[in-house]
Amino acid sequence: MEHVETDILILGSGGAGLFAAHHAVDQNPNLKVIVSAKGLIGKSGCTRMVQGGYNVVLHPDDSVEKHFKDTIKGGGGINNQEMAWTLVNDAPKRIRELETKMGVFFDRNEDGTVHQKPFAGQSFDRTVHKGDLTGIEIISRMRDQLYAKPTVKAWDEVRAIDLLIDEESRRVAGCLMLNMQTGEFVIIHCKAVIVGTGGAATMYKIATPSLEKAGDGLAMCYRAGTEFLDMEMMQFHPTGLLAENSRLNGGVLEEGLRGAGGYLVNSLGERFMKNYDPERMERSTRDRVSRAAYMEIMEGRGTPLEGVHVDVSHLGKENVRKMFPGMVERCKDVGKDLSVEPVEISPAAHFQMGGVKVSNDCESNIAGLFVAGEDAGGVHGANRLGGNGVCDSTVFGARAGDAAATYVSSIETVAKISDTQVHAIIEDIIEPFNRMDGENPFYIRNDLKNLMWEKVGLVRNGKDLMEAVEELELLEDRVSRVAVHGSRKYNLTLQELLNVRNLVTVAKMVTSSALMRTESRGSHYREDYPESNDEDWLSNIYVTKNENGEPAYSVKQTNQTHINVKEIQGYKIVAISK
Repeated sequence: MEHVETDILILGSGGAGLFAAHHAVDQNPNLKVIVSAKGLIGKSGCTRMVQGGYNVVLHPDDSVEKHFKDTIKGGGGINNQEMAWTLVNDAPKRIRELETKMGVFFDRNEDGTVHQKPFAGQSFDRTVHKGDLTGIEIISRMRDQLYAKPTVKAWDEVRAIDLLIDEESRRVAGCLMLNMQTGEFVIIHCKAVIVGTGGAATMYKIATPSLEKAGDGLAMCYRAGTEFLDMEMMQFHPTGLLAENSRLNGGVLEEGLRGAGGYLVNSLGERFMKNYDPERMERSTRDRVSRAAYMEIMEGRGTPLEGVHVDVSHLGKENVRKMFPGMVERCKDVGKDLSVEPVEISPAAHFQMGGVKVSNDCESNIAGLFVAGEDAGGVHGANRLGGNGVCDSTVFGARAGDAAATYVSSIETVAKISDTQVHAIIEDIIEPFNRMDGENPFYIRNDLKNLMWEKVGLVRNGKDLMEAVEELELLEDRVSRVAVHGSRKYNLTLQELLNVRNLVTVAKMVTSSALMRTESRGSHYREDYPESNDEDWLSNIYVTKNENGEPAYSVKQTNQTHINVKEIQGYKIVAISK
């Protein structure tokens, strides 16, 4: 078994992970850093998939106060206001850093200023972008700049299995990894770990994230004993591409389509948003548009593929192709021409607002464990504004890198790794190889996706949620009886077992938290409690692992440290049925 020493281990190579690496080494060029990913660094992950853009205050008529208020309003008032304030204030610094240090070049106006386009739920057009392929530009440039940092090692196709914690001091000692190419285990000895692997939206039947995303960081943090919040808050993107019998199913058609004036139309040809948000129509927030589309489909006004249509053809063929070249190409892959015809779309699981409870500098309750990006909860509250995602990754990735570098400089020695802990984890991983017959993890994954879509999806109720809690226990039992054959080298069955094990862990927290919250707020909609209830639920639901290894739940009132959300008009949900 290989043993490797480093100062900082970064899990995940999206915006959070790469920004953390840059900031840690910029602060101390002598630090040894490993960035590890399940896929290919610079080619995998979800930040690379970002099309729409990055919300930031640049225009003199805009203000961080407006951006902050939009973020809190969009989040249903339960955001961590300190983190949200940090988000909007740090974003301009990160944009300047992306352009001047990383080499990112965002689209410009004729006068040379950065172009900013409209995105839903915002009071000002503040979304900077590179066409409709912003994520590729950001990640490619950040990956390129890593070559100039010789103390940073990039590990492709090496997945984290579990965090290793020194139980005496309750601080990070390292991480057990699996080299997917060789099938060999690797023990990392380090002073700090930064987790930025992304959320677990792939637990749903229709989902937008990259295929390797499986809530790995969230599940590892849970097993290590971190505290979580807002796990019931799963955002569904309103416009996931529908592609029959294709892995393109659920791929995002970006928010800019609606921002530019695109129509959402049901099978009767009606612009149905007039019935749900007549003031903002298609530019309403993601949660409201998603639920409206879902209601249209459920009430029989859906398309043949059980979706609705997005139509931008009225904007003009050449105009659409100029503004949205990436989206036009994506639709061509399923035989549709976005520039001249409506395209079938459906709400799709997209982003997890909940996650590990962290400080403003991404510190968890375990010393040396930092969490950033989608793995961290708090900043977005009950619903994330489009364009605030990559903003979150870069802002808090940078802060995680800075904080980890400072922490490491104060630690003289690496904490001792327990051989007993390592052997127990490895035995658990290789046990399925000893079974001749057993469950198939691919079937379990399929059953999980259907369960979560049908009973813990866009519109929830107590009966379905209680049934889902019970069915998740059965799925967890099936996971423990999976059989794996062959070697560990590129063993897809083993990888799927590890994926589904982590997804079920996260799904349990999502489902039980949703059952607890007896109201509707942000992305969480209960048809049996269809309105927001500030008196009882202007609060966050917290999750911790109890002594039996099961999640324990508690409710704490949200601190209103900057603004009283009750003064913000329109942040509460009212019943959506017409």
